[in-house]
Amino acid sequence: MKICFPVSKDEGIGSAVYNHFGSAPLFVVVDTASNSITVINNRDQHHEHGACNPTKALDGYDVDAVVVGGIGSGALNKLNAMGISVHRAGAETVTENLQLLLSDQLHPITLQTTCIGHAPGGGCAH
Repeated sequence: MKICFPVSKDEGIGSAVYNHFGSAPLFVVVDTASNSITVINNRDQHHEHGACNPTKALDGYDVDAVVVGGIGSGALNKLNAMGISVHRAGAETVTENLQLLLSDQLHPITLQTTCIGHAPGGGCAH
């Protein structure tokens, strides 16, 4: 299983999980089958609000799940359409969230719990 964690700084599995998928500078991808880590630059970091392209952001890298602090509905819909499950981070680091996900303790993000904006009063869930 390949699990993607948006992060702001590459500190491997000790990286702090970022609060928003689309604007994360980097992604740490953990492959549980090979016990390896890959770091991907977010090639879609500077998109317009609501125009996130997860395929471009992940540079075509094949992942099974994403664990993040928050995400917009457009990105969530696109990831889900690609067969990628999206879960809300329940701890600070990649390591902690990986353990929570593998023990089925992270909640999936739904359309009702996505980020709807970052302006004051925007209702962002993170």
